Order: sequence, then structure tokens, then C-alpha cells
Amino acid sequence: MSIPKIRVLIVDDSAVVRQTLSEVLASDPEIEVIGTAGDPFVAAERIAEQVPDVITLDIEMPRMDGLTFLKKIMTQHPIPVVICSSLAEDAAQSTLKALEYGAVDIITKPRYGTKQFLEDSCIVLCQAVKAAAGARLHLMQPNHSVEPKLTADAILSRATNAMLETTEKVVVIGASTGGTEALKTLLEAFPSDCPGIVIVQHMPELFTRAFANRLDSLCSITVKEAETNDTVLRGRALIAPGNHHTLIKRSGARYYVDIKDGPLVCRHRPSVDVLFRSAARYAGQNAVGVILTGMGDDGARGMLEMKTAGATTIAQDEASCIVFGMPKEAIKCGAVDRVLPLQGIAGAILVCTR
Repeated sequence: MSIPKIRVLIVDDSAVVRQTLSEVLASDPEIEVIGTAGDPFVAAERIAEQVPDVITLDIEMPRMDGLTFLKKIMTQHPIPVVICSSLAEDAAQSTLKALEYGAVDIITKPRYGTKQFLEDSCIVLCQAVKAAAGARLHLMQPNHSVEPKLTADAILSRATNAMLETTEKVVVIGASTGGTEALKTLLEAFPSDCPGIVIVQHMPELFTRAFANRLDSLCSITVKEAETNDTVLRGRALIAPGNHHTLIKRSGARYYVDIKDGPLVCRHRPSVDVLFRSAARYAGQNAVGVILTGMGDDGARGMLEMKTAGATTIAQDEASCIVFGMPKEAIKCGAVDRVLPLQGIAGAILVCTR
């Protein structure tokens, strides 16, 4: 018996974008485009005729904006939604708001360019749609206020010898589909003196900076988009910039990050595997690796290398995942020490890094 294709409705006010997305998605034998719509009102008519498995949705559209339409979908007839946004700084805040309202993922609109760019866009778009089709939907959670944060410099004990050996712990975290809200929950639970954290969240270029700024405003710790040579500090989380791989390295007692270009690894850039393998090499038993919700197997091999190097490894459990793909693959290959619900991960990290 053949497996039913994933039925997709494309909602975008640009005819060119609708055509491009249709061509890209139709190139995958597991996906079927059942319709397109130039605005949410036409989309509602299409949904009444045939309910899609996944909707790709633009934010900025005439007659009704994408955020308003998304809220209506999630309250009236929840359907997995992938936000297809322009690569623009001013669009990032609205797009991140869509994740709070229940959208599953963000992708950037493919545009014509080099052959490699188009191939990468095809991989990312089809992967996002497949992940959304199997996602557990979640609704917006209310924000809460936090106490004023301490600066990282007030917490960090600086080494005086550049080549000093260190027992300082570092935490590396990988996430994909559903990871933006999972990371929010996780980072909000950390006190301001927690171990330094480096994160890979599969997310497009520019959106990672807006995402980091959003988390920084919500958490007791400092959160920023990583830049080359940033030191991994207590009380601070560094988020890999979209479209760039991020590695952790060490110079004496100092851990720092290195930002690099390169090909897609495990169909992603940034890749969790790249971060985890660097942690295995440079931090070894001083590292804690955490793999959260997401589709595919990115991070599984890197986490196994971390465990072999003596690191502590943790995976999010199936019940609390939006997509139990990446944790499942890491568990399957024997890379995970503990499987925990999302709400229990921060506490476990703090216990094993004391």
C-alpha cells in the first residue's frame, strides 16, 4: 500500500512565490500541492473544499495579515502551519510572534540564484513541510516577567593563565521543529549563574538574532546571537546565527565559539552535529549535551561522540516534543544518558554541572 502524500496549501500574495513554492514542493514525491491562495480569504475557501495537512503562510498579505489568519486557524481548525517569510530584519519580529501563536516552523522564501542555493532551499522547505505534517500542535503561552538579570561579567570567574586546565562545565543544545518554544521554556528555568550555553536552533538567517533578543528579554540569563570569538560565559546563552555553522573551541581555560560557512550537514546549516562534535573534541567530560524536539537525525552522531568523550547527554522525551525525531534517533544509537520531559531538563543540567 502506498503512503498518502502530504497535502499542502500555499498562501502567499505573490504569484511568483506561489509558483516557485509549488515547483519546489512538487519535486518531492512525498508532497502534493493541493492548492494555492493569494490571501487568507481565498485560503479559507480552499480549506472548506479540502483540508490540507500543512499550510505554508506568508505574514504580510492584503485584506488580512498572516498573524490574524494564523490565530483564526489555531482557534477554529488547527492545522500545522509553516511560516514562509521574506529574508528581512523587519519581518523577523512578526514571524517570531507567529511561533508563539502556534506555527510549527519558519523558512525563508526561495529565490532564484545559484544552483546550490536553490538545491539548499528545496531541501530546507521540503524538510520543514514533512516535519510540520507530523507535529503536535501547540498554542500560544502567556509571557511572564522576570527579575532583573545580573551581568555575566559579575558572575564569571576569569582564569589568569591562558593555558590553565579547566573543569568549567559548558552546555550545548540542539533543536529544530518546535524548538523555539522549547528553548524558551528551558532557558527561562535557568538561574543567572548557570553554566555557559551554546545553542543550535534550525532557523533562517537574521531570524536567529531576533529570536535571541526575544529570549534575552524573557530570561534571567543573557541571550545573544553568537559571533566569532564570543566567550562562553556563565549566565549567558549563545545562539548559532542562521545559515552558519557554530563550533565550540577552547584556549586554555577559556571556551569560545567559532562561526563558519560550509555545506549543509545533516540537511542543515547550522547543524547540531557540528556543534556537538566540536564539544566532544574541545570540552569532553566538561560538556553537557541536550537534544530537543525536531525532525530528522541531526545531532545523533555528534551526541554519541560526546558521550564517548565522557560528556553527560540528555534527550527530551516523546510526550513533550512537538516532533520526536532528533531525540529518538539519538536514543536509538545509544547516545543518550537520560530521557526527560522538557520541564525537567534545566534542573538535571544544574545538578550535573555543580
